[in-house]
Amino acid sequence: MNLPPMILASASPRRRDLLALAGIAHTVAPADVNEDVRAGERPDAYVERLAREKAAVIAARHPAAVVIAADTTVVLDDEILGKPGSTAEARAMLRRLAGHTHTVLTGMAVSRGGRTASAVERVEVTFRDLSDAEIAAYVATGEPMDKAGAYGIQGFGATIVERIHGDYFSVMGLGLRRLVALLAAVGVDYRFGAGP
Repeated sequence: MNLPPMILASASPRRRDLLALAGIAHTVAPADVNEDVRAGERPDAYVERLAREKAAVIAARHPAAVVIAADTTVVLDDEILGKPGSTAEARAMLRRLAGHTHTVLTGMAVSRGGRTASAVERVEVTFRDLSDAEIAAYVATGEPMDKAGAYGIQGFGATIVERIHGDYFSVMGLGLRRLVALLAAVGVDYRFGAGP
C-alpha cells in the first residue's frame, strides 16, 4: 500500500531528529501562525490550539499529505514561559526554574484527509539548584535562546535537570508514543523499522 507523504509542520531540528529516530520519513514545511496567548486561555488549550492551527495551515497547502504539528511550552505557577527575548530574560527564567518543579506541555496534532487528531502531553520537570554563575555560563552557550523556558533537555540543559516525571521525548518537543496513537486515529499505522 502506498502511503501519503508525511510533512512536519515545524522547523525544529529536535522534532526532525525524533521523527528520524522513529524511522518516519518526512519533509519539512514550517507553519507560520500567530502564537499569542488568547485572553483567559489555559496553557494546555494554548499548545493544543497552536498544534492544530499549524497542522491546518500545512494540510490546506498539501491536502494529500499526513501533517504532523506540535507546540511545546513551559509552565511555572500557571504562567507560560515561552522563548526568551534576550539573555537577561533567559537568566531570569532559569533563576525562577532553579530548584523547582515546572510543567512542560506539548500539544500535538496529526491531519490527514480532512481529519485531525490532537492531544496534549504533560511532563513534570525538576531543576537542581543553580548558582548565578552557572546560569550565566549556560546562557552564554546560546542554547537557551530558542527554547521555551530557556533550556534544552537534550543539550547542555540535561545537566541542570534533576528529574522528570513523564515522557522525555515530549520535553524535547514530540512525544513519539502519543504520535503513533494520533497517526492511528487518522488511519495511519506505524510499522517498526519502516515508519508509517
